[in-house]
Amino acid sequence: MRKSTILIIILLIIAVVATGCKKEQKTIVVASKPMTEQYIIAEMLTMLIEAKSDITVKQSLGIGGGTSNIHPALVKGEVDLYPEYTGTGWLMVLKRDPIAEPLPLYEAVKKAYSDELSLAWTGLYGFANNYVIAVRGEVAREYGLAKVSDLAAYSNTLIFAANPDFLEREDGYPGLVETYGLSFKSIKEIDIGLRFEAISSAAADVIPIYTTDSRLKIEDVVLLEDDRHYFTSYLAATIVREQTLKTYPELTSILELLTGAINDQEMVAMNYQVEIEKQDPKDVARAFLASKGLL
Repeated sequence: MRKSTILIIILLIIAVVATGCKKEQKTIVVASKPMTEQYIIAEMLTMLIEAKSDITVKQSLGIGGGTSNIHPALVKGEVDLYPEYTGTGWLMVLKRDPIAEPLPLYEAVKKAYSDELSLAWTGLYGFANNYVIAVRGEVAREYGLAKVSDLAAYSNTLIFAANPDFLEREDGYPGLVETYGLSFKSIKEIDIGLRFEAISSAAADVIPIYTTDSRLKIEDVVLLEDDRHYFTSYLAATIVREQTLKTYPELTSILELLTGAINDQEMVAMNYQVEIEKQDPKDVARAFLASKGLL
């Protein structure tokens, strides 16, 4: 009987200790949109958190629908943090009127997210995934095009091509031509993945692209300055639940390690390594962090 009692006590102690250990386990969920640069940054965040704390990261990467599905999950606590863009948060989530200047927009979206949603924006990575108007290099050199306003004098001789979403959305093509007084020779509706093919084959002269597109490393295009500040800024940063920061305050300094660490050219290069050279996002992320002395 005595041996049985001792055995029961030992088993109870083991169960209590195991339960206590389970409760002490630190785990957060890092999510991303189904975009190359988001996969890369999510891997960076994962590596930094696990290397510099005892927090275990569960990944939920490439969530379909992007912000429309990740944001509700973040608010509910199903996700703890993910990379986002200021313009997306301001226009799509908060549904506010555009703010032209990038830093005032960042401060405004940061305050609104904290006040209304209990979500924090960490420091900016250093790059922006903005819309930009690109022109075939040959055409830009022929007409001396450097700014979008330069297009006004020649647009009636040029072909504009874009995906249906850009052509229809009010902050896309309709507002662009109104703001700059453009009237193109013709407009082509193309799949978003065929924009550079349209340019390289001379099927189009002007297209909207993103400033961190991997193909910028290899295509002969000229990016025009948005001199009337038409496009909203999409500076990139991490959004994290304020409750998560309260639970794991050590996260604050870790997340800030990426502040100002990635410029536009570096993001383009990393996207190129994954999309064109077919490298693994984990390897690209690890090599970049090591090059910055962060790992």
